[in-house]
Amino acid sequence: MANPIVTDIYTADPATLVVDGTAYIFTGRDEAASGQQQFVMREWHAFSSRSPSNDPAAWQHHGAVLSLNTFAWAGANAWASEVVQGPDGRFYWFVSVDGRTDNGWMNIGVAVADHPLGPYRDAIGGPLISDATPNSSALNIDPTVFSDDDGEIYLYWGSYWEPRAVRLRDSMTALDGGVFEPAGLTGFWEAPWLFERNGVSYMAYASNSGTDCVTSSSYACIRYATANSPAGPWTHRGVVLGQVSSTTNHPAIMQFGDQWFMVYHTADAPGGGNFRRSVAIDQLFFNTDGTMRKVVQTP
Repeated sequence: MANPIVTDIYTADPATLVVDGTAYIFTGRDEAASGQQQFVMREWHAFSSRSPSNDPAAWQHHGAVLSLNTFAWAGANAWASEVVQGPDGRFYWFVSVDGRTDNGWMNIGVAVADHPLGPYRDAIGGPLISDATPNSSALNIDPTVFSDDDGEIYLYWGSYWEPRAVRLRDSMTALDGGVFEPAGLTGFWEAPWLFERNGVSYMAYASNSGTDCVTSSSYACIRYATANSPAGPWTHRGVVLGQVSSTTNHPAIMQFGDQWFMVYHTADAPGGGNFRRSVAIDQLFFNTDGTMRKVVQTP
C-alpha cells in the first residue's frame, strides 16, 4: 500500500505535529460532489501514527475533531490550518475561515485544547487576523506558527503573492507588534510552512511561477527558503517538491526520530480532482550542507 494515505474521504491542506512519540496529521476535508467546481470544506480531521509512513494502515483516523461550528462568528470554508503546542503546554489550532459578516473574506481564527485531539474551543471569540488587521494579506489564509529557541513566536500566512508575518505574544492569541512582509520568498503564492533544523530556519511554500516549477497548466510545486532567524530575511533555495496532480498544494514537514517527512496533497485518490484532494506523505532528505533534496513522490 502507498499514497494517498486516506481514500475513504477526500483530505487536503495537511499539518503535522509530533508529541510524545506520536505523529499527528491534521487535514481539511473536501466534500465537493463529483464534478462540483468549488471547495466545500466544513471540518478538520485528525490522523495519528506511532510509526509514520505512506502505508494507510499506519494511520489511525480520529474523525472530525474540529468544525466551523466551533467558531460562532464563522461563515464557511474550513481551509488550511496548523496545530502547535504553546508555552503553557496547551495546543493551539490556527485555522483559515471566513466570517458571517465580512462578505466572505478569509480570516485566521484560533482554537485551544489540552490534548492534540481536543476537545477544542474558540480561544478568542473572533478572528486573530482579518482584513481589518493593518497590512494584512490580500487573502488571509494558510497560517503556520513557530517558536524559536529564544521563545519568540512567529505567525506566517497569506496568498495571492502576499506573504505576511507577525510575532505573537506568549498567550498565542494576540499580536506582539506590527504585521510585516517577509523578504526573499521568491515565487511565493500561498501555503507557508515554517520549521527549524540545526539552528537554521526553513520556509516551504506553494509556488506557481518559474520554469523550474510550472511545466504544465497545473501550478503546484513547493519551493523553500532558509534564514538565520524565523523573521528572515529569506534566501530562496529552489524547488523541494515538483508539481502534483492537483492545481493546489500545501506542504507540512516533520521530524520523527531521525527521519524527516513531507506531507502534501494530490488528486490521486479514486474519483479525486482539484476539489477532491488526498493527502500523501514521503520521506524528506537533507544534504550535508543543509539543503533539501527534491522529494520523490510515491505513487
